[in-house]
Amino acid sequence: MIPPVPQHVIDRMQDLPERLSDLVWRWEKRTPEAPALIDGDIRWTFADQAQAVGAAMVLLRESGVRPGDRVVLVNENGRAIVALLLASAAIDAWSIIVNARLSPAEIDAVAAHSGARRLIFTTEASPDAAAHAARLEARRLEHPLLGGLAISRLNEATDPEPVFASGKEQVAVLVYTSGTTGDPKGVMLTHRNLLFIAAISGGMRGFRSDDLIYGVLPLSHVFGLASVFLGGLYAGSCFMPRARFSAEQTLADIRAGVTALQGVPAMYAKLLAHIRATGATIDGHKLRFTSAGGAPLDPAIKRNCEALFGQPLHNGYGMTEASPSMAMTRVDCPRTDSSVGQALPFVELIVVDSDGKPLATGEVGDIWCRGPGVMKGYYRAPELTKTAINPEGWLITGDVGRFDAEGSLHVVGRSKELIIRSGFNVYPPEVEGVLSAHPKVVQAAVIGAPSEDGNEEVVAYVQVAPGCPPSREELMAHCAERLAAYKRPSRFILCESLPATPTGKILKHRLAVQSHPL
Repeated sequence: MIPPVPQHVIDRMQDLPERLSDLVWRWEKRTPEAPALIDGDIRWTFADQAQAVGAAMVLLRESGVRPGDRVVLVNENGRAIVALLLASAAIDAWSIIVNARLSPAEIDAVAAHSGARRLIFTTEASPDAAAHAARLEARRLEHPLLGGLAISRLNEATDPEPVFASGKEQVAVLVYTSGTTGDPKGVMLTHRNLLFIAAISGGMRGFRSDDLIYGVLPLSHVFGLASVFLGGLYAGSCFMPRARFSAEQTLADIRAGVTALQGVPAMYAKLLAHIRATGATIDGHKLRFTSAGGAPLDPAIKRNCEALFGQPLHNGYGMTEASPSMAMTRVDCPRTDSSVGQALPFVELIVVDSDGKPLATGEVGDIWCRGPGVMKGYYRAPELTKTAINPEGWLITGDVGRFDAEGSLHVVGRSKELIIRSGFNVYPPEVEGVLSAHPKVVQAAVIGAPSEDGNEEVVAYVQVAPGCPPSREELMAHCAERLAAYKRPSRFILCESLPATPTGKILKHRLAVQSHPL
C-alpha cells in the first residue's frame, strides 16, 4: 500500500516561485551566511552566490544577451555553470547546458538549431570547454567570481523568443537529446517544470538546509540539474560540484562530509570495484541518503551498496521530457527489489496497451505520464511534439513496464532502443548515421549490451563495402571526430549484410555476433 505523501512535501507546491533565480534571492534573504557551494578551495555563502549570480547577469547583458535569447553554456560542473544558469534564468534567457565532452559537430549542431545568441565556455572547469573555445576563436576572460571563461562571437541574425511573466509558460532550459543527425531535438523545459521537480523530488528525498549535496552528475543532464542541484537549492542545501567522476575522489568527499549521494548505477559499480581493489573505507561517513537513476539498477549493485552505506539505495525513473522524475522509491518505505517506486505526488503514471487503454496490475504495457513536469514541447518541432504528447496531455515515454500490487512501477524495457551509458543517453540512430557516413560503410545497426560493471556498452554492426573493409582504428577515428566519447561504440562487428525486412528495415532482434568483430 502506498504511504501518504508527507505534508511538508505538499506544502512545497504552495511556495513555488516563478523563476529558478528566485531561489537565489530567497536564500540570500533567509540565510545569507549559510554555506551554498563548495567548489574546490572556493566557498560560497548564499550571500556570495547571490553576488556571483548578479555579476553573471551583468556579464550576459554586456555580452548582448536579451530576454528570450538562447545561450549555449559549454561546461563541466563548477561554480561558473551554477551562476550562469541562474543568471540566465533571472534575465529570461534560455540556457542550453551542453557537456563540454561533446564533439565539435554536436556542439555546432545545437548552436545552429537553437539559433544561439552566444556560446559561453567554462574554461577553468573544463579543458574540453577550453578546446572548443579555441576552435571557435572565443574571447577569453578571467572573471573575478566565476573564474576562467570564454565568450563566442555575437550572433546578430537570431531573434529572441517571446517572454512570459508566468513561469509555467517561460522556458528556462533547452535540453538537446541528440546532435548530429540533421534534426536535433530540443526539449523545452519551463521554470515551473523544473521547480516542480526540485520541490517534489527534493522533498521526497528529505533534503534539508544542513545537507551537503554531491554534484558529480553533469548539470548538462536533467537528472543532475533538476533532481540534484535544484532539488538541493530548493531546500537551502549546500552543493558540492565535481567536474568528473573519480571513485577515489568520491570516497574522499564522502569521508569529508557529503550527506546526499546520487548517481548512475555504473558510478556505484566503480565505487565498489575501487573499494575491492584498494581496501578503502568510508568509516564515520555522514551519508543519510543515497539513490540511483538514469539506467536500470542491477540488484547486486543495490545489495552491495546497501551493505557498504548501511542504508537503502533508492531508485527512480524519469526522462528528459518529464524534467525528468516521474517515480521514485520512498524514503519511508524502501524497496528490497529494483522497482523504481511509486509515481511522484501530483504525477499520473499509467500502463496501457497498444490502443491506449489502461492495463491491470501486473500486465506489461507502454508507460504514459502526465503532470507538472511534462515538457512544453520540442523546440521548433510542433509535429514531433504531437507524437510525444497526446491531446489528453499524456507523455508517451516509449518505455515498457508494469505495476505491482503495491503500486510500484517496474520498468522492463525501452521500446525506443535508447542506450544509457554511464548515465548519458545514447540514441542508436545518431551513431548509425555517423557510421553510415564512412565511405567504406554501407549501413550500420547499433544496439546496447550489458557490461560487467553495470553499465551498457554501445555495439555497432557494420555492413561494409565489398573488397576493402575498414579497420577498427579507422572507425574509431571517424567516430571520434563526430561523437562524444560515451556515444562511440566499444565493439564493431563487420558483416556482409544485415538482417532486414523486404522494405529494408533492419531487424535488430536478429543481430548476432558474426565474423570479424573488431
